[in-house]
Formats: sequence, structure tokens, C-alpha cells
Amino acid sequence: MKKIVIGITASIAAFKTVQFISNLTKEKDLDLEVIMTPSATKFVTPVTIQALTKKKVYVDVFDDDYDSIKHIDLVKDASLFMIVPASANTIAKCANGLADNMLTAAYLAATCPKLIAPSMNTHMLEAPATKRNLKTLEEDGVVIASPDVGLLACGVTGKGKLVDYETLRLMMDYAMSDHPLKGKKVLVTAGPTQESMDPVRFISNHSTGKMGYAIAKAAFILGADVHLLSGPVALPQPPLISFESFTSALELYEIMQKESPFFDYIIMSAAIGDYRADHIEDEKIKKKGDTLTITFKKNPDILAYLGAHKKDHQVICGFAMETQNLLENASEKLSKKNADMIVANSLKTKGAGFGTNTNVATLITKEKVEPLDIMSKEELGFLILKKCKELEETTC
Repeated sequence: MKKIVIGITASIAAFKTVQFISNLTKEKDLDLEVIMTPSATKFVTPVTIQALTKKKVYVDVFDDDYDSIKHIDLVKDASLFMIVPASANTIAKCANGLADNMLTAAYLAATCPKLIAPSMNTHMLEAPATKRNLKTLEEDGVVIASPDVGLLACGVTGKGKLVDYETLRLMMDYAMSDHPLKGKKVLVTAGPTQESMDPVRFISNHSTGKMGYAIAKAAFILGADVHLLSGPVALPQPPLISFESFTSALELYEIMQKESPFFDYIIMSAAIGDYRADHIEDEKIKKKGDTLTITFKKNPDILAYLGAHKKDHQVICGFAMETQNLLENASEKLSKKNADMIVANSLKTKGAGFGTNTNVATLITKEKVEPLDIMSKEELGFLILKKCKELEETTC
């Protein structure tokens, strides 16, 4: 159970924190404590927050109901202290060590990782004093969730809008990580390829990209410099991660030829089509007769290319989705493609396959075959990256 202390300050964006807290209460492994500045209660009432957390919301250091030194006790076992939204006033106090209310006193006492999400008028955000204060906080190791550009409550369009939930949630995990992959460059491919036959039709596969996106997010949380290459999927583009799209296997092949030499870990989770139409028709293929014959030719083997051109510092990880002879086929792929690891799974295994939120995988290296239990794709993403780091340390 991770204890998250959330501070709310006097910003119109405080109403968004209500929904943010509501979302977090649905996560069973989080224990939430909320502190508000006195001015914040003018925007959102403590009663509203208490209805969500089923806990007391702390506002006044001298509240008679407290049976201990609450601003100390609240944070002593916290996993993260976050201020959402953070006003210019509270940012200034935190940067300069002032502790004149419950929130700032608890902030100063906290030794856990800290995350601050500013939200304010553009001119207040860009004021030299605010910039200095945010720089000081960053130098102190605080993670800053830089605000977005948008229409603000004051009627001005500019930077100062509170970051969205998905970005903030990802930054929470980033802030709580010790960043073992800091300085590493990780390239991840995800999703299917689409091979056109005419302007209307293409052949593809059932990959949703969920596994690759989970790996990319895990790599970001672990501190890596991540570049995600995605085929056509219905998933939203992940925040804070360098992103590039592709459609066909040839398009991905061209990208990999240019970009792959610059990465330390290359994780090929995309489901790449083995064949493409020998000829793409200029016009829609019309219906004629009971059968249609199309000639296909082989696409470049991208994993084999990477294995043949692997640099000394690189770890290459491929995927093998099979319907039979899983370990035999995956082990052969590892050897033939000169990869360092193959993540193998079977379409016929319950909890694995395309479109699921879980996976049942076997990690295969030259030294070891490691079957894993069913787990979320997020959990598997972290395990794959941990294994890549181990392989780098032992073989590179």
C-alpha cells in the first residue's frame, strides 16, 4: 500500500483535483491523505473531498481534533507528497522553506519524493520570481508537472492550465521511481502493420498495441529516454513520451534503419506483417467471380536486420506470438535473429493474446527459459526492462 499525501491550494483548477482524487480512490493499493490551504477551501470544500476519501481533510495546524503533531505524522511514512494544483504563493513558500500553514509545514517535514503541478494565470507563471522558485524546486529534486497551454479561467489563452489526469498519473509513478534506467535510450515498437492492397483494403492483424504502450510507459517511469514507434491503434498517444507512427512494415523498416543505432534497448513488440501485396492497385478492386487471387511477397525481416547490425552496447528483445510449439519456435527465433531475448506467448493461453490487459509470457534468453505467471501488461513491461538491464550488465 502506497501512502499518497495530496495538497490542494487556492487555484480555480482545484475542482479538477476532486475528479483526480475520485479516480485515485478506485486504485486499491493507494492510501490517500489530503491537506488543504485555508484559501483552497474557498474553491472546494473539505466535505467534498472527505466524501471521496472517507477520511478527515486537514486544514488547520492547530485543529483541536488532532491527537498528535499531525503535519509530522501525516508524511513520515508517505510514498509521495504532491500538490495539485499548486498556486504561485504556495510554490514560493515551498521553494523558500516557509511553513505557515498545515500544507507547507507538512511539505517541509516530508522526506518522500515530491511532485508539484502548478496552475495559474500565464503572467503569474512566467513571472521571474515564479520561474526562479520552480527552478529551485527542481534543483531540490521535486518533479514539476509543467502546466499545459489552454484557455484559462481569467480568459487568457496561454500556459498555466493544470495537466490532465493521464499525465499526472504517469508522473506520480515517475516521481516514486528511483530511475534505474536513467541515461538509457529505449526504442519500443507497438501495434500492427497495415499492408495495402488497393486504396480501400489492407491486410493486418489483431494487435492492439497495449503491450508495447505498457513497455514504453514503464521505461519512462524507470527514467529512460523513450521513443515509441506505433502502428495504427485505437490507444491515445501516451503523454511525455517521444512518439512516431508508422503504417506498413516497409515504413517501419526504413525508420529502424535510420534510428536503431542510437538506442541501448530495442524492444520489438509490434506485430509486423510478414508479407505485403506484390502490387497495390491504383483503383478499388471490384468484385468479380467467387474467388480473388492476390500475390504477396515477403517483407524485410526487421528483427533479423537489428540482430545483424547490433551494436556492442545494445540489447535486442523480440516477441513471438505462437499458436503451437511455443518454446521451440521462440527459441529458434532467438537464435536465427541474433536477439538477446524473446518474449514468447501463446494465442491459445487464457489471459494472453491480443487485446487483453494481461499476458502470460515466457522470457527466453541464450542462458535461460523463464516461464511467468499471468500478470498485467504493465507488470510484464517492468519485468522485460529489468531483464534487459540484467542482459546489458552481463553481456554488453
